[in-house]
Order: sequence, then structure tokens, then C-alpha cells
Amino acid sequence: MLNSLHVRDYMTSAMITLKPETDVVEAAQTMLEYRLTGAPVLDDHNRLVGYISEKDCLHTVLSAIYHGDLGDRVMDRMSKDVRTVHPDDSIADVAERFLKDNCRMYPVVEKSQLVGMISRQSILKALQFIGKDWSF
Repeated sequence: MLNSLHVRDYMTSAMITLKPETDVVEAAQTMLEYRLTGAPVLDDHNRLVGYISEKDCLHTVLSAIYHGDLGDRVMDRMSKDVRTVHPDDSIADVAERFLKDNCRMYPVVEKSQLVGMISRQSILKALQFIGKDWSF
């Protein structure tokens, strides 16, 4: 049953994104405001160029504590090798990837454009849907 469900059906298309030039302190404030653990980073053509997480921002916190330096930009701290999924990927395949990759969220990319995000919580929502059909 899970193989018949796709990322497209459970991803969110309303998302907060950041630019590479954004100051890390500003990025962290945005993530706190929207209760995010991370955010995709887009270039001027709305192509995914990175992902910044809370953990990435912690480097700037430590730099500020030890060196008094808060000058990092998102491009300095973001992960550039971003694992993505496609809207037509099955929920089952993405659930397996979540277990393997130990991440909380994947950007959903189609034709080089960010079209959404899918989280572990989204996968649980799919499970809730199909759970109604299970009998024990």
C-alpha cells in the first residue's frame, strides 16, 4: 500500500527558503520564528544550492563565543551536497531513505526547481492514512 503513495501527495509546498548571502544570525532567527530545524537555500534562479540546519548555525554560535565573530553567511555554513527526492518517489522508498540517511527532511526537486519539502512527520501522516485499512 505504501508503494502506491507518493511524495507529491504528502509534501508541503509552502516553505521558507533562504538565500546564500543571508547572514547566519538572520537565518537562525528565521528558523526559530518558524520553528524550523533547517531550510533550503536557493539561488537567484530559485535553484536549490544548499541546505542550512540548526547544527550548521551552531558553528557560528561557537565562532561568536570563542572569536567574537558573527560574520558568517549562509553560503559559508550550508551543506552543498543536498540529498533530494522527486515528487513521484514512493513514500516507502523515502521512509527507507530517512532511516538510512538520518535526516529530518528532504527537499523535493523537479526539473531543477524546488517544489516542496517532505519530512519524517509527513511520512507518519501517510502511515496514519493507510493504518485505517489495516486489521490486526
